[in-house]
Amino acid sequence: MITIQIDNTSKTPIYMQIYSYIRSEIESGKLKAGEKLPSKRAMSSHMNVSIVTIENAYAQLLAEGYINSRAGSGFYVEGIDIPLSEKESDKQAETTGEIKYNFSTSLADTSLFPFSVWAKLSRSTLNLRTTDLLNSCDFRGIPELRKEIAEYLHRFRGMNVSPERIVIGAGSEYLLCLIIQLLGRDMAYGVENPGYRRIYDIFSLNTSRVFPVPMDDKGASISAISGFGIDVIHVTPSHHFPLGITMPVTRRHELLKWAYSRSERYIIEDDCDCEFCYGSRPASPLFSLDQNNRVIYINTFTRTLAPSIRIGYMVLPENLARRFSDRLGFYSCTVPVFEQYTLASFMQEGHFERHINRIRKIYRQRRDTIINNIKSSSLGNITEISGEGSGLHIVLSFKNGISQNEIISSAAEAGVKIHGLTEYYSFPVSDIPDNSVIIGFSGIDSEQISEAFHSIMK
Repeated sequence: MITIQIDNTSKTPIYMQIYSYIRSEIESGKLKAGEKLPSKRAMSSHMNVSIVTIENAYAQLLAEGYINSRAGSGFYVEGIDIPLSEKESDKQAETTGEIKYNFSTSLADTSLFPFSVWAKLSRSTLNLRTTDLLNSCDFRGIPELRKEIAEYLHRFRGMNVSPERIVIGAGSEYLLCLIIQLLGRDMAYGVENPGYRRIYDIFSLNTSRVFPVPMDDKGASISAISGFGIDVIHVTPSHHFPLGITMPVTRRHELLKWAYSRSERYIIEDDCDCEFCYGSRPASPLFSLDQNNRVIYINTFTRTLAPSIRIGYMVLPENLARRFSDRLGFYSCTVPVFEQYTLASFMQEGHFERHINRIRKIYRQRRDTIINNIKSSSLGNITEISGEGSGLHIVLSFKNGISQNEIISSAAEAGVKIHGLTEYYSFPVSDIPDNSVIIGFSGIDSEQISEAFHSIMK
């Protein structure tokens, strides 16, 4: 019999405590594939909780694919191959062989950073802003940078926002933590599955209820969002990571309709990668379609400039902007004033948009190099490419029955590092496609790309 220590003083519902414990036992391998779980009645009696509580815990495990139900027999542990994170996978690869060509999505090509321009503006900031640099700034960030961001969003994303509704913070992770404090830790939050593992980690550490939202060919599933009783959903509609889906306008309106159907429902729109659209302009953001103040827009300069420049921003609906000022205005802005003034000048003088245009061409060339290498080789007949319209990676799916692990191992023998799609599932499910890999190109140049494919095809 499974023994679980229940904390009756915790805000986490008892069924979620039971679910979390059993899930961790399965993930750690302590509960083996095929092992039968105690019946709901037996668990209820053993733990002195209601059968409904056990039913809810089992239902959550069943929905996420951790267990399966056999008619007339009971519940059994599902066989799950728990994916490694990119960092864990890279460490494992380092022990098995040398990585010559790395197609990870977490890399950045620092040679593309405009060092000379940034250095010049930094010196100018030091000379002209001596007094300002020593003083604290508005909790939302300096007005000059918020003004430049508002004007950029108007030109590039068609968004009409006032600088007063923009809050600057040290990256999207920090801003998400502020959003959770703003909306409430007791809300039910949804995250896309698959998606950024870090997003799930942030919500799970800061809230008591986090639910996986499966994806279909249009994006986050509305039926799943409603079925889980979610209050706040985090989505990447412009370019989903890692599937590369662009949410069509029909699904966007469905999502807004869901938010409007009850008070205090919100959508967090993460517009990462929107600058890297190669065929046409990116689709209009959800924020621009929102008529009832339910969309929080969030973006960062990390992918467009450099990972070490921890500057992100969010645009709050009017009602939440007022609530933020009242409840969280005591916080100090977490981005150094010096970096804010330098970035404001970088944008005001047109350097940012020129930089974006330049690197977009470079990334398009790298994407084209990958696609051309695939199509001109024997891979062209056995693979399918998706997600190539925007972003900094593509999804390569194999149609010849080869598994993801076989693909990764074969590439590793040639010194090529790639990641499997399963690595991006925060919640393992039984029907994860096992034939797809993610090919990132933000940290590898076109010459290396061709060399890597030549090595693979030897």
